[in-house]
Amino acid sequence: MRRQVGRAVLAVLRYRIVGEPPEAPAYVLVAAPHTSWLDLPLMLGIAWSSGIVPGFLAKKELFRPPFGAMLRGVGAIQVDREDPGTLVADLAARAASGAPFALVIAPEATRGRAEGWKTGFYRIAREADVPIVLGFVDGPTRTGGFGPTIRPSGDLAADLETICAYYADKHGVVPDRASPVVVRSEPVEGAPGPTAG
Repeated sequence: MRRQVGRAVLAVLRYRIVGEPPEAPAYVLVAAPHTSWLDLPLMLGIAWSSGIVPGFLAKKELFRPPFGAMLRGVGAIQVDREDPGTLVADLAARAASGAPFALVIAPEATRGRAEGWKTGFYRIAREADVPIVLGFVDGPTRTGGFGPTIRPSGDLAADLETICAYYADKHGVVPDRASPVVVRSEPVEGAPGPTAG
């Protein structure tokens, strides 16, 4: 049923999938550039069409009735931006559990243009020892899907250089809002940023 819904969403929005879904049982799926409210239905359409049941982070304010049950039903994981606590460790433990798990994270953490990316996606992948899959949406070509899979090396600068090169020609649904692939002022280790990604 989800496959059919996903295909219908992509057909309505006139997007097509590029690339093959990853074979790894658990991974962090980067969703970038994050520039529009359409990113969520597009991400769900791409994931469901590809047989992936994604988990993604959403601020707790969105979970007020009647939307909370609906959001949880499509994979949303509640985040308290004022008290992120052990979010990275909790998500890493879930990803490392051995059960199929695709955690979708938009590193900009906002649809507006940001100064750069947060590194929560990288910390989760490292802590859980799972790969990072580079997912994308590109408005000008009306495509979205899956790019390369990388293993975090621990050298954040070098890995971001590889990631930056991949996203150089990806523009998002609203290209003017795309954020540069640079690290905001937060450490790779330690307390997570407000949305862990």
